[in-house]
Amino acid sequence: MKVLVLHGPNLNLLGMREPGMYGTETLDGINTALARLAKELGVEMECRQSNMEGELVTWVQQAAGVFQGLVINPAAYTHTSVALRDAVLAVGLPVVEVHLSNVHKREDFRQRSFLAPVAVGQISGFGIDSYLLGFRAVVSVLQQGPDR
Repeated sequence: MKVLVLHGPNLNLLGMREPGMYGTETLDGINTALARLAKELGVEMECRQSNMEGELVTWVQQAAGVFQGLVINPAAYTHTSVALRDAVLAVGLPVVEVHLSNVHKREDFRQRSFLAPVAVGQISGFGIDSYLLGFRAVVSVLQQGPDR
């Protein structure tokens, strides 16, 4: 089993970007924690980050046939990217959307996710644990099979 983890725009700035909102953990720290969890669960994992919408769309498209599941923090593209939504829908992989902050307690424009309706689920507001919970969730879905 192989899971792709995608980090969207500005997540490369974690640790110094609005620590009151996003915490002090860096993206490398999140990826390290995910690698430990993947090893514990016996799952292969690859992490990628991009600030470019088109690159994220391409990675989602290329995931078909290589990865069995996807964990994605689309960051600002959550609220704007129909292209990313369409790519997720097209590849048909189980997807869990994650966010460090609770997007539902923030500005009105952050309340809407283009990805949530085509994802297995959304986890937000738990900092780094959002990623870990999301990873566990997608692995659980994969283990239970398509008739879940």
